[in-house]
Amino acid sequence: MENKSKDPLHGITLQKIVETLVDFYGFDTLGELIPIKCFISNPSIKSSLTFLRKTDWARKKVEDLYVKSLSKFDKL
Repeated sequence: MENKSKDPLHGITLQKIVETLVDFYGFDTLGELIPIKCFISNPSIKSSLTFLRKTDWARKKVEDLYVKSLSKFDKL
């Protein structure tokens, strides 16, 4: 039997998380759900990753939204 991690973020990169959220919500909705500048002003995956890697509280919000949205992604 595999020893599977209970952490839904286990093995998932920040880039994958951001790309999945952007694909699902788009930057406009993402900026409403998590009102941070990297999602609102001239957003891109690259600039968002740069900001999120330096900013723990913002990264936590993004990871939390990803975990909360997992069941929605499954329906795609």
